Amino acid sequence: MAKKEKLNLDWRFHLGDVVDAGFMGYDDSGWRSVTLPHDWAVEHPFDRAHASGTGYLPGGTAWYRKHFTLPEDVRDKRVRLTFLGVYKHAQVWINSNYLGKHAYGYTSFGYDVTEYVRPGENVVAVRVEHEDVADSRWYTGSGIDRDVLIEITGRECFAPWGVFAHTLSASKDQAELKVEYALTGGEATFTLLDGDGNAAAQAAGKDGEAVLTVKKPRLWSPDEPYLYVLRAQVECGGQVTDTEEIPVGLRTMTFDGDKGFFLNGVPMKLKGVCVHHDAGCLGAAVPQNVWERRLKKFKEAGCNALRTAHNPPDPDLLDLCDRLGLVVMDEAFDEWEGIKNKWWQGHNVYPPKHYGYGEDFVEWHVTDLTSMILRDRNHPCVALWSIGNEIDYPNDPYVTPLFKEVLGNNDAGKPAAERVYDDRKPDAGRLAVVARELTGIVHSLDDTRPVTSALSFPELSNRTGYADALDVVGYNYREHFYLDDHNTYPGRVILGSENSHNPKAWYAVRDNEFISAQFLWTGIDFLGECRGWPVRISQAGMLNLAGYDKPLFWQRKALWTKERFVKLAVGSGESERHGIWDESFRWEGQPGEKKMVSCYTALPEAELFINGRSLGKKAIGPEDGCRASWEVPYEAGELMCQAGECEDRLYTTQAAQRICLVPDKCQAGADGMDVVQVEICLVDKDGRPSADEDVRVQVMGDMRLIGIENGRPDDLMPYTEDHRMTLGGRAIAYVRAGQSGGEARICALTRSGLTGECIVKMG
Repeated sequence: MAKKEKLNLDWRFHLGDVVDAGFMGYDDSGWRSVTLPHDWAVEHPFDRAHASGTGYLPGGTAWYRKHFTLPEDVRDKRVRLTFLGVYKHAQVWINSNYLGKHAYGYTSFGYDVTEYVRPGENVVAVRVEHEDVADSRWYTGSGIDRDVLIEITGRECFAPWGVFAHTLSASKDQAELKVEYALTGGEATFTLLDGDGNAAAQAAGKDGEAVLTVKKPRLWSPDEPYLYVLRAQVECGGQVTDTEEIPVGLRTMTFDGDKGFFLNGVPMKLKGVCVHHDAGCLGAAVPQNVWERRLKKFKEAGCNALRTAHNPPDPDLLDLCDRLGLVVMDEAFDEWEGIKNKWWQGHNVYPPKHYGYGEDFVEWHVTDLTSMILRDRNHPCVALWSIGNEIDYPNDPYVTPLFKEVLGNNDAGKPAAERVYDDRKPDAGRLAVVARELTGIVHSLDDTRPVTSALSFPELSNRTGYADALDVVGYNYREHFYLDDHNTYPGRVILGSENSHNPKAWYAVRDNEFISAQFLWTGIDFLGECRGWPVRISQAGMLNLAGYDKPLFWQRKALWTKERFVKLAVGSGESERHGIWDESFRWEGQPGEKKMVSCYTALPEAELFINGRSLGKKAIGPEDGCRASWEVPYEAGELMCQAGECEDRLYTTQAAQRICLVPDKCQAGADGMDVVQVEICLVDKDGRPSADEDVRVQVMGDMRLIGIENGRPDDLMPYTEDHRMTLGGRAIAYVRAGQSGGEARICALTRSGLTGECIVKMG
């Protein structure tokens, strides 16, 4: 029977390069103990000497070492070691034997270490090199920031990622599931289990294939993400030598150039968001339940799709999308052979630096794309494989004589010399050649899903052949081309692969049957890609970095759902110029100070009141972005908005009177890895969100504080501190359980003397 487990506990870590640390007998007793996933960058202060694009946090070179024991019978087994993600340029040794290197920080890789391991003690050593922190347009993190797995099987077993299950057909009466597989020996059998553990279908493998027929199946969809489990077993000599259990969603997905997207034969508009991979104070080492909290908020806003921008995600994220019901565009690369501009002094502040994956693409792209497809192809949530994001960004670095001068969507500050055609730069025609190669690789590994790419310059890529190499053509911020290109390229499937929060971008999907999707930039704020010091994050999300909703969230909920509600938000007198970007859920100011008060609702009319006085009714419709605004001189008291039977109220912000701590769970696993999210809420005497204060968090018991996030874009307090200012009266603390069990008391206190606590049990 196979044994697969996480090898995440008790790694030893040293920041800095070390001679001979790959040697099994190296003395690492003085190194620090860490739990994986681990990102060392967020353990350091923000410093403008580092790159703005990657959040003013450092890189460097570091070593990890793990001592572990194996049983006596391991000599008769096959042992594999898998790294789900290491950023970046990892080199791996086991028991002094060098296994190899892996360049890309986002793809998974592994080794068959059968001939190197031994009964008793074994030692894995990993060197991670990330010296050039201006190597990305967003925060990357540094370290072994995803799980490490060890798998022990019989010698006869499935090949790594060697089982591929996909739906051939699906209806309410019957579904057929095809399984393709590769073995090192033995015979394969397959059983499909329903949610209660009962066998729904069985088949024996033959010549690398099997087909299972399911009667009266339950189909997977965002509304009902029902999952079966495929139990795949290898038998040899009457013994089971390997077992894989793979979640299966029975569903069909198709894209049509005229009719859009169909799930299980039913047309569906994909209401998507783009996400990067970090979670503020946690950096790139994000526990699954942190993502779960975020994804549930997305679904509350009507979201049913997600794009992994701009790299393969942690598999935990795809597991959640399977379980929660989110259709995924799984993306491979942000650059190919050409290295894009990397901002290090603020967004669009010249000159840029030029480091990045482009340095590794030529040597590694086949390995990395293959890794992504093989690893992720069993996820029913995945609908599209994206081979690249904005690879055709104009003059960055690709150029064309077809356009003598051109700007991209983020090029307002680009110098004149960088805007014009220069035949010494790489020609954009090369992109069609590479796109055809990448598309061919994907089709050879999975011919059940279409290949796409997010184009920033479709008016060129339509002419170079780049767009023709794709099954589905993604347009970034190019809604004005949808109709003309639909007519010019009959049968082409076009969708919005990246879009602004502007409601007009949604109407282009809603009102055109042939456009199936939009993916908002972004679902949640993220570290890096910032405008300049002291701002350290991108504020493009409809959730802030702590996972709390912004006014953008409520506008999207009004546009995307049928829920009846009204939500108030307040901005400065400049709000109409800035849209809703500076709004918050706070009623505070100086007497007479002009405020722009907005309400968000899908209801047709709303009335605003201040201290019981009506400020008038306003009609609201989808064409208004489900938003109405009033200019209101500030006066202390109560704002109230009423739409139909719905109402919302804001009150003048008062001083805090107590602290509420709300954990996402009161029982944690005593496994050394489980993380509890504790929401910190400062409230006034009436239980309403109060004025902000600095809150200190203390943990008593076998749990450890690993970070506090408030979502403030310019908060430069190091993430290693045990206190942080709230934002809107809120913050969130992350605590990790130990292994001894019992219970932990989590306390919060302010300088004004307020305290609050909660209890979490472990075991």
